[in-house]
Amino acid sequence: MDTANKNKNAIHELFVQFLERKEQYETRITATYLEDIRKHIESEFSLNMTELHTIACIGEWEPINVTTLAERINVSKGNTSKITNKLLKAGWVRKAQLNDNKKEVYFRLTPVGKKLFAAHEELHAKEKQRMYEFLERYNERELEFIKQLFGDMVDFYC
Repeated sequence: MDTANKNKNAIHELFVQFLERKEQYETRITATYLEDIRKHIESEFSLNMTELHTIACIGEWEPINVTTLAERINVSKGNTSKITNKLLKAGWVRKAQLNDNKKEVYFRLTPVGKKLFAAHEELHAKEKQRMYEFLERYNERELEFIKQLFGDMVDFYC
């Protein structure tokens, strides 16, 4: 096997290892993450990651309607409606209408929903800082390559 193919094989093996470790990390961090979020929930309702990201999206873009929300979280409108109904029942989200459009329903966060949104933002900031610290070991040229590599991988897996 020539050097190029050996390198491609090694890259593939490392990529598979990366995915396995990423899955283990996500399982571990998701449990911790949701446990931290649950501290802000005084409710009989549980909360999964999709619902939490729905709250985050509403918090970032409120007021937001179901169509735009579905597009932003990459979930069907039907599933988005189910999620928002659960969030409404739990008291984390409320329905609103704009003064100039009484037909369209928009979503906003309640005060409890805003606490969840803030906790979510704080945890994302910690993870972002962790990534920045990891990337400190690379120079500008290497960072440009990593950026290109990840961009290409996103395109490849679409």
